Amino acid sequence: MEDMKQILSNKIDKSQLKPGDHIYSWRTAWIYAHHGIYVGDDKVIHFTRGGGQEIGTGTVLDRIIVSSSPSNSGDPCLKCGDMSNADGVIASCLNCFLSGGDLYLFKYSVSPAIFLAKARGGTCTLALSDPPEDVIHRAQFLLENGFGVYNIFKNNCEDFAIYCKTGLLVFTTISVGRSGQAASFLAATSAIFSSPLRYLTTSFSGLAVVGCGIYCVSRFVADIGIRRDVNKISVERLVGCTREALVEGAMDLQTCVTKVEETRALVTQNTEVPVERVEVAQACVVSGKVE
Repeated sequence: MEDMKQILSNKIDKSQLKPGDHIYSWRTAWIYAHHGIYVGDDKVIHFTRGGGQEIGTGTVLDRIIVSSSPSNSGDPCLKCGDMSNADGVIASCLNCFLSGGDLYLFKYSVSPAIFLAKARGGTCTLALSDPPEDVIHRAQFLLENGFGVYNIFKNNCEDFAIYCKTGLLVFTTISVGRSGQAASFLAATSAIFSSPLRYLTTSFSGLAVVGCGIYCVSRFVADIGIRRDVNKISVERLVGCTREALVEGAMDLQTCVTKVEETRALVTQNTEVPVERVEVAQACVVSGKVE
């Protein structure tokens, strides 16, 4: 019975909230969900791009897929003020976080069966959650120091919340971040367009079975609780790495590329590489500019 409840809905009442909970609320016709960490006293810490620029394309899509910025349709919230253009890691009251939506609890340590039964990504993970005090410490530390540059696929609000809950970071550049929503989107794209297995059958039911199988497998192997390209890093080291990346981003592009190649070589040799070194190398290349 409990398993069936987990499959049907993660919706909870505000009275059920506990400090350290990872919560989310669906936005714009259930297209996307916004995630955050409840830290108690009606306060949620979350990561936002702000100003209606959720995916950063500069097109109308930025207005359709909006989840991060608390909206102020009328007068600004008496507790939070006007947060419609808030950016980065912010703290707001629960009502501003929900922005008129329902409250849902992101589940950790779910079984593989429950994970696969929840067809929509971004609602649960097989990964273990750390104790609430560790979760709150990470969230509050990042509120003061930031969480890097927002990226819809590799560093979004769900990535922020999952890091706060687990302390895990992805340290490769060839895949999405920790976000189940991003993984589901790419899994669906793969199931529809990329699989040669779809040529094995011409019937609609056969295509549906093949597509569903590819989607489920892709989601499963991309989950943060299954992946091998992750490492646990303290929030203090993470922030230190981000600051170092900002400094080293001023280096010339060749120096940055050399740094990345050295890091990749160590990974290839199965040498234990601090995750912050990989993150710094990535940030350097992203920051580099060719004249």
